[in-house]
Amino acid sequence: MEEKELKAKDIPGGYALCFNSDCDNKEKCMHYQAQLVAEERDKGSAVYPAAWKDGKCSCYNEKKLVKKAWGFSQLYRNLPTYLRAEARRSVSALFGSGNGQYYRAHNGEIMISPKRQKEIMEVLAKFGNNDVKFDHYVVAWDFD
Repeated sequence: MEEKELKAKDIPGGYALCFNSDCDNKEKCMHYQAQLVAEERDKGSAVYPAAWKDGKCSCYNEKKLVKKAWGFSQLYRNLPTYLRAEARRSVSALFGSGNGQYYRAHNGEIMISPKRQKEIMEVLAKFGNNDVKFDHYVVAWDFD
């Protein structure tokens, strides 16, 4: 994966920041590293001391880059026409009720995490599509 510097603009608005400078994993934890670059935040979510139990943090999130995706224009092309509507409903259901999140992911307003990509691939495999490709891929920080 390519090298990329974590910047304040990369951090999602509601992402919890950690201020535990005694943590052994602070150099590898996204919550702590995000706190180091979060500029001018005067309020927001935080990781509380109660998350630290028996030498482990329940909120630990490894700082890493992942390959996120967006765009669905080719997602159903390998399926027979009569299965496409049902497959689309099944994929859309992964994004919750309504179609808002589904269309935001289709239009690139939100990125699809590797975990969600895998879930989409599993759904489409049930319909016989094992060649799933999204329209666009980007390397981004993993805040999930």
